[in-house]
Amino acid sequence: MGIGHYIKEIGRGARGAKALDRAQAADLLGQVLDGQVSDLEVGAFCVAMRIKGETVEEMCGFLDAVQERIARFPACAGGQPLVVLPSYNGARKLPVLTPLLALLLAREGCSVLLHGMRTESRRVLASEVLEALDIQALTAPNQIASGTVAHIATGALLPGLARLLAVRETIGLRTPAHSLVKLITPCAGPALLVASYTHGEYFELLGATFAARGMHALLSRGLEGEVAADPRRRPRYDAYIAGAHQLLQEQQPGTAAEVPGLPAEIDAASTAAYTRRVLAGQAPVPEALAQQVRHIVRLAQQISARARP
Repeated sequence: MGIGHYIKEIGRGARGAKALDRAQAADLLGQVLDGQVSDLEVGAFCVAMRIKGETVEEMCGFLDAVQERIARFPACAGGQPLVVLPSYNGARKLPVLTPLLALLLAREGCSVLLHGMRTESRRVLASEVLEALDIQALTAPNQIASGTVAHIATGALLPGLARLLAVRETIGLRTPAHSLVKLITPCAGPALLVASYTHGEYFELLGATFAARGMHALLSRGLEGEVAADPRRRPRYDAYIAGAHQLLQEQQPGTAAEVPGLPAEIDAASTAAYTRRVLAGQAPVPEALAQQVRHIVRLAQQISARARP
């Protein structure tokens, strides 16, 4: 069938472009993920969407296509949600703290999945830190027990999505996949997505998408594109339980000049060593992360309660 007729609608510039409905968006991305279209069409789609921007209907349709095809982890025991931490940006100026967040959540009894791949050159990835902590990546989904952390590459979940992410290397622009990967919940049972945004305009888009899809999510402004809280700040937290919005916390003013124990180095070995010190009680848990953990644990408990008869 091809996607040329969709590109004709979305590719008329910022003012002339027409938005797709949910079914059209799902069909378009489904063909892209299945490898049914040419590289030229994929590039045209990505550039057109970068200029036009995604609507809530389009995001929902794109997610429909992804969730229909993605490999899924088994449901967690007892109606417990799988806590999903997307990690695609890595460390640039501060150590990547997503592995520490994952391990702190596991210590509270959560089942935690981190997924990602390299989308930024010269950044230290959360997966590299986890491997330095002797937590090896999975090659396929399997059961994640309570109190454990697993991580997996995007390509092992959905190769077509990894290919779409890699288009950035050719065209030099973010693609719709860069937003989508931070919203997927590859689980056969309940999942709690920990999501973040960097640019303010995405806050409304993400919140509306969670509501439209009836998702469980915690949303905040992340650290350098990661979902772990910036240890120097106290961000606003918004929760979504089955799409229903709750404001958990307003943003607190101020930025800490330093974080006790946080290393200046951002390499995987230094970050892993810091993570070990925090978990062993030899360095304090940054209060911003401790607060984020408390929010996630409470939401997980709410989701578990909904699953009980």
